[in-house]
Amino acid sequence: MDAFAVSIAAGTSRNISGERAALRLSFHFGLFQFFMPLIGWSLGINIAPLIASGDHWVAFILLAIVGGRMIKASLDKQPRSFKADPSKGMLLFVLSVATSIDALAVGLSLAMLKIKILFPSLLIGIITALLSYIGIQMGKRLGLKFGKRMELLGGFLLIGIGVKILITHLS
Repeated sequence: MDAFAVSIAAGTSRNISGERAALRLSFHFGLFQFFMPLIGWSLGINIAPLIASGDHWVAFILLAIVGGRMIKASLDKQPRSFKADPSKGMLLFVLSVATSIDALAVGLSLAMLKIKILFPSLLIGIITALLSYIGIQMGKRLGLKFGKRMELLGGFLLIGIGVKILITHLS
């Protein structure tokens, strides 16, 4: 949802110069969203045995933090804007990392839940790339308002998943 919201903002900025730029931005967002859970999962597999007794709390806290950040960002009145083409250079790299850092925490959480990562990671990457492309197109037409609502919904969903994990492990 972060990548979707940023894509909408990029679309509204009118700095995405054509179809190739939209595809480049979408591809990179999807690629980073694919790799970050893999990295988080790899880290989680190594530390999971050390924190197995409290892994449900770690998963809940990570998802609550990610969800809370998304909700906070969705309520931010300051719109995201770009002065340069966000599909090129260092701005592309920074946005790709910034929108996928949360996926690192998701990968870590999945490792603690002993869930295999390759399929979820691939799915996350593909869906992110598609939603990013759609977000750019929507941003060109609808503006930031819809993106903020999606980010808010995504934040509540992540917190809800964290609560479900916590309740499942505590009962």
